Amino acid sequence: MVKKTRDRFIEVARSLFARKGVENTTMNDIAAASDKGRRTIYTYFKSKREIFNAVIETETDDLLRNLRIIVAKPISPEKKLCEYVGTRLDTMREIVSRNGSLRAGFFRDVRKVDRARNLISKKEIVFLMRILTEGVESGDFDIPDVKEWAILITNSINGMDVPYIRDSLTEYGVDKEKIKIMLADLILNGIKVR
Repeated sequence: MVKKTRDRFIEVARSLFARKGVENTTMNDIAAASDKGRRTIYTYFKSKREIFNAVIETETDDLLRNLRIIVAKPISPEKKLCEYVGTRLDTMREIVSRNGSLRAGFFRDVRKVDRARNLISKKEIVFLMRILTEGVESGDFDIPDVKEWAILITNSINGMDVPYIRDSLTEYGVDKEKIKIMLADLILNGIKVR
């Protein structure tokens, strides 16, 4: 029952945040839309920020699941990395697009973007470390410090989220598909054995 109630609050909050925006949604709104009392919501979440983080974490579960599948595939580390980049960008775009006015807040408040990213970046770094380690062990990648490169690659991909979601590089002749290819090539050219 506890998990169901908590999950219900998260789903209701996600829906309200998407429709009304995070700033315009109160804890009372979430409690009322969940058919629960205000005290009940506070037994699960101390603040709106905490429930917002839970919504983001739930939304990013799909992303992490998709990335985990890529890491486990029996394909070359180079192909994994290319697929990883494309999947990461596409899934983030879907998450942001699916959430209505949450999307506007995503673009407006850099701190919210950073908080949301911090929830998943550590897991993404671990996934990339696995791919990079596999590439080093197979002799495909030349990387002096796998962890540092995984951190750098994660942050490089994160830096492309907003331009990719907004499709703002088309004015330079770089569409979404080209972004995925170019970013993967940029990363691979930096780490491939020559």
